[in-house]
Amino acid sequence: MMTMLRRRLPDIVQYAVLSLAAFLSIFPFIWMVIGATNTTSEIVRGKVTFGTALFDNIASFFAQVDVPLVFWNSVKIALVGTALTLLVSSLAGYGFEMFRSKLRERVYTVILLTLMVPFAALMIPLFMLMGQAGLLNTHIAIMLPMIASAFIIFYFRQASKAFPTELRDAAKVDGLKEWQIFFYIYVPVMRSTYAAAFVIVFMLNWNNYLWPLIVLQSNDTKTITLVVSSLASAYSPEYGTVMIGTILATLPTLLVFFAMQRQFVQGMLGSVK
Repeated sequence: MMTMLRRRLPDIVQYAVLSLAAFLSIFPFIWMVIGATNTTSEIVRGKVTFGTALFDNIASFFAQVDVPLVFWNSVKIALVGTALTLLVSSLAGYGFEMFRSKLRERVYTVILLTLMVPFAALMIPLFMLMGQAGLLNTHIAIMLPMIASAFIIFYFRQASKAFPTELRDAAKVDGLKEWQIFFYIYVPVMRSTYAAAFVIVFMLNWNNYLWPLIVLQSNDTKTITLVVSSLASAYSPEYGTVMIGTILATLPTLLVFFAMQRQFVQGMLGSVK
């Protein structure tokens, strides 16, 4: 009995640590759901059981927020921005891997070095640039800085190393042009990579807060994250209402991740179909 216990002790410790980490990871979401059913005073007191104020909090949130509009703004920015980022960054990653030149590695190194520049150092120049272009208070100004993502370019170039070059050579023999090879062969083969990149970029665009806070100035252009933040920073915030908004702002990213979980794992592991 003791010998069997000693053998299984590492597994028991491992599962105990993983269970604790899983609980700590999901506890904020559990607290958020519980808080959405309680009043502000109950949340402040630290009540950890379900209450009876759920429908009152929902009614309060929908009364204060134009939910369809802010969701449309967030969805538009997230989907359009993600599509443009995947298109431009995957083209760049494909080009850096497939085409040889003397300056290729130098340009690629400069792009990677931009990852070291904090966004706080770019905010003022970007704001001035968008102002001169007349793009302030528009969703285009939110999407443009994200389109050419150095990390996604790096990700696609590394993933492209697993792309069978024989397919590209055979396509050239068959008379396909480079753009046809990219769209008709590369994209279908690398769909797991695209799925993983989609999840990453979609979450970044959906949860983007600082840059939209600076650029978007009117209420009819703001996203769900900005609206929930404004509710939470009020003089006397209604925490139950804030919890409802936080749940609604979290659900799209959860749905996208769980819907594409298998493809995300395959893409992160470098799977090529």
